[in-house]
Amino acid sequence: MNIFKKTLGVLAISIGAIALTACGDGASSNNDGAGTIGIVLPSTDLPRWLQDEQRFIAALEGTDFNSTILFSQDSPSVELQNVETLITQQVDVIILTPVDGTAAAAAANAAYAAGIPLIAYDRLIMGTPNLPYYVTFDSYAVGYAMGRFLAENATGTGNPLYLYAGHPADNNAFLFFEGSWSALQPYVANGTFVIYNSSEAVALQNNPTLTREQMAGIIGQVTTEWTNDTARNLAEAHLTMLGSQGKGEVFVLAPNDGTSLAISDAFNQDPEITRLWITGQDAEISSVQGIIDGRQSMTVFKDVRMLVNDAIDVAIAIIEGRTPSTEGYFDNGIIQVPSKLTEVIVVDIYNLRSILIDSGYYEEGQFNWANY
Repeated sequence: MNIFKKTLGVLAISIGAIALTACGDGASSNNDGAGTIGIVLPSTDLPRWLQDEQRFIAALEGTDFNSTILFSQDSPSVELQNVETLITQQVDVIILTPVDGTAAAAAANAAYAAGIPLIAYDRLIMGTPNLPYYVTFDSYAVGYAMGRFLAENATGTGNPLYLYAGHPADNNAFLFFEGSWSALQPYVANGTFVIYNSSEAVALQNNPTLTREQMAGIIGQVTTEWTNDTARNLAEAHLTMLGSQGKGEVFVLAPNDGTSLAISDAFNQDPEITRLWITGQDAEISSVQGIIDGRQSMTVFKDVRMLVNDAIDVAIAIIEGRTPSTEGYFDNGIIQVPSKLTEVIVVDIYNLRSILIDSGYYEEGQFNWANY
């Protein structure tokens, strides 16, 4: 793993396509106040990014700092246009979550040429020296937690294991998978699990660690592309191809909440599936309800409030001429990017209420507790 893990200052990066503007009182303002933070998020199609948008707006309420929030609608070209728009608006700092980590180098380079610091948020921007900071959850730890959950709930030998992954253009997809593989591989090697849906993974099942090229081979076979339809169609294809093999009580590594529910639906429609253990991450409302209803087994809770606050802290430090504190680095292929890694928490049916409701992250009335 090319990561030195510790905590560090904070940062923010996002991507945008559909323009939304907000400041402390929810109104558009780019010229007043202590400074303006441009925020670019990947898409309005996933609840995760709409959640981040609201957290940014809430975090800046009551401050002297303004924000402009844009969405890229999963298009690198729109992403670059969004950054160029923010440059034209003369924002002080840009926080960007890239659609494609490699393609986003163009946006980082454009911001650098304009003299505007650009911070990567949640996803690393690859292949550019012009990235001063990166703020993210510990993606390796997220993947490890998902893999460990499956391993801890498996008994005996020969348990069917299905692997799914994120988009191969997203560096986080590799970090998630790397963490999951490190937790699962010993249990594949000792026979607890049998991998059913990736010949590449089967060929490498005795390797405790994988190169990026080896991971790319596996991810290429099991990528959900971070879309629910792709995830569901892929799962259905695997189940159809296997016939009666690899059924019964099954264990599924799903890369995030949205794809988890889509994959879960496909598996639960197969009458030969008797029990499903399936992972997820992000603690989206639909998946929290899914855990309550038994459609999803767990989620890795990444408290976006903490991530957003860290990103804003870094941005404000830059605006005020201070150096954000950093104690970790991520390799983007060109430089070691100063980074902050935020802690993550495993949530399942047993601790869901205490972690997500009692903490005030969600309200009890947002969920149907009939099946709890």
